[in-house]
Amino acid sequence: MNAELRWIMATLDSDPAVRVVVLTGSGDQFCVGADTKALDFYKETDQTYGDTLHTSEMATPGHGVHPQFNHDLVWQWGMRLPIIAAINGACAGIATALASFSDLRYAAEGIKFTTAAPRLGLPAEYGLAWILPRLIGVTHAADLLITGRIVLAEELLQMGYLNGVFPRGDQFLPAVYKIASSIASGVSPASAAIAKRQLYTELLRGDVGDAIEDSKRLIGEFMKKPDYKEGVAALLERRPPRFPPPSR
Repeated sequence: MNAELRWIMATLDSDPAVRVVVLTGSGDQFCVGADTKALDFYKETDQTYGDTLHTSEMATPGHGVHPQFNHDLVWQWGMRLPIIAAINGACAGIATALASFSDLRYAAEGIKFTTAAPRLGLPAEYGLAWILPRLIGVTHAADLLITGRIVLAEELLQMGYLNGVFPRGDQFLPAVYKIASSIASGVSPASAAIAKRQLYTELLRGDVGDAIEDSKRLIGEFMKKPDYKEGVAALLERRPPRFPPPSR
């Protein structure tokens, strides 16, 4: 599944016609984490976990933007496309990391969410100890990572983990797609890509002055691009913008 997800994301990111990605599950589950047979395998084998992954053979979406993004799941930050996690059902284990490294997160009412790891005798998985405090603060992150308890969507929204909660069932994905369509039709692809790069690069450094100066430099560059001309024209003419596809 990891190999397939990477290939799909790399394919979408390289297609200039694609403006946004919605990542969701089928049925009533988003993703419930590792396969139980895979978990059982590691009880008996002498192989180390890392040696069984073979990530070098997989596609590399988002790589080459920043050295820190050239790793599992963090590659989502290097992609030009905004990634929306549409958490339609149960979300557990590594799936919580997959959602956490997405750009926007929406969940269906009453979905169950758990890091699961402490109840399996495992450490915090795949960078969750780094990302969760930055999303929801140390207090809430400690709760989720130490207790491994099941949390509902409504509590996650209160924590600030989710961008929104929508009715479960047939109404959920249309509500998320409406947001995705708004991004696809009303947001400059180049602006979305650079905003992602700014957002996550700034997380990795603490100098606000450099962030200001870099943004001023980027403003100057982007004011010379076609997207800026179209955005201003659409504003003045009071019409939806018609941004061109991003250059490859």
